[in-house]
Amino acid sequence: MEEEQNGAHHGRFDDPDSTIAENIEFLPNSEGKKPRFTDFEGKTSFGMSVFNLGNAIMGSGILGLAYAMANTGILLFLFLLTAVAGLSCYSIHLLLKSSGIVGIRSYEQLGFRAFGITGKMAAGIAITLQNIGAMSSYLYIVKSEFPLVLQAFLKADTSSGEWYLNGNYLVVLVSLSVILPLALMKQLGYLGYTSGFSLSCMVFFLSVIYKKFQILTLALAHVANVTVNHGYHNGHVMVDDSNCSPQMFTINTHTAYTIPILAFAFVCHPEVLPIYTELRNPTQRKMQHISNISILIMYTMYFLAALFGYLTFYTNVEAELLHTYSRIDPYDTLILCVRLAVLTAVTLTVPIVLFPVRRAIQEMMFPNKTFNWIRHVAIAVILLTFINILVIFAPNILGIFGIIGATSAPCLIFIFPAVFYIRIVPKDKEPMRSTPKIFAACFAGLGMLFMIMSLSFIIIDWTTGSSSALGGH
Repeated sequence: MEEEQNGAHHGRFDDPDSTIAENIEFLPNSEGKKPRFTDFEGKTSFGMSVFNLGNAIMGSGILGLAYAMANTGILLFLFLLTAVAGLSCYSIHLLLKSSGIVGIRSYEQLGFRAFGITGKMAAGIAITLQNIGAMSSYLYIVKSEFPLVLQAFLKADTSSGEWYLNGNYLVVLVSLSVILPLALMKQLGYLGYTSGFSLSCMVFFLSVIYKKFQILTLALAHVANVTVNHGYHNGHVMVDDSNCSPQMFTINTHTAYTIPILAFAFVCHPEVLPIYTELRNPTQRKMQHISNISILIMYTMYFLAALFGYLTFYTNVEAELLHTYSRIDPYDTLILCVRLAVLTAVTLTVPIVLFPVRRAIQEMMFPNKTFNWIRHVAIAVILLTFINILVIFAPNILGIFGIIGATSAPCLIFIFPAVFYIRIVPKDKEPMRSTPKIFAACFAGLGMLFMIMSLSFIIIDWTTGSSSALGGH
């Protein structure tokens, strides 16, 4: 942004949530220059934006990827993971291009520009459902893991009945003491440092790969009850390889959950435009680079976590990877540190995900209101209260992944970016039969197919009685 514009519009820069300024204040494309946003003066650096978007991408989905690989095989999993990552980059490109044409950096307002109030409500509801599902899965990990970690550190008895070993109390305590203060920040850019720390915790999570050769035999003996050939070679117990060989391709009833889990793992689209809004010297190319780098980093972390988690437990891996480790040696120091790191990471991700939900609620319910601290705080408190109630009564984490990933994720990744692009880009610039719009239409159709297929598989899995396996995972 040029200096004179910064001074002229300084009054509007104080409030990134002012929907009036965001909707109408846009400097039109004149003298052949690119359009420039005047809704908010971004101050967040490139690196901090990568941290925030990477933190938004990364979540509890990483704990279910080893289970996904066990039900697809290594090569099929790699193909699906690569495809979903590439499609996510393309859909962000569609969002950014639509945003640049009309000068709007709000998902809900793009929907309004494309389809009126219907588009705005559809985008707002999808973002709300998707991110509530994400926050629920993060807090579910806190509920299930935090008591186990405390119990292991304190060497406490499971039947002691102490309140600090009750996951319901702990998730409420974490929400009030850590998540709520961060969620009350006025701007998303302030969370860049906590996002960087959260990502470093998940990098440490990859240290579980070093446990593969140490606990493989013990894992197979305790989890799978396989037959161990008694004998020693170079000081290590020899194991029957026929019981622990990796599969390249696998298809079974649980494969239906794989695509929703992967789609859920790469959903960051509600956070893209808010991060774009607060980016210093914003351009479409710069934001696309931030998105590509963030997705590449998480793609690498996802594949490594899934691969070594799978190679440690093979078909015996659970839907929540850390539970599998805790069954082997609940007092192992490295695993306890990894579990603590994951708890820290997912806790610090919740405020990042809460921001777009609050913005969506304000767009839907208070569209012409400027920033107000009372409303800002009240929405955060109500959301966290509702999510805590949901988490306490949620049946299991895989059900959250499957249902939310099969409904909201296709809309936010495939359908909305494509149809918004088709409607917003002028026909005189790109006719309906132009190659970019044909690709966008096919992209939207792929999203519909993906949604129908995923929901059908999940319903079939439940009705055939296979859903009973969910409780075991």
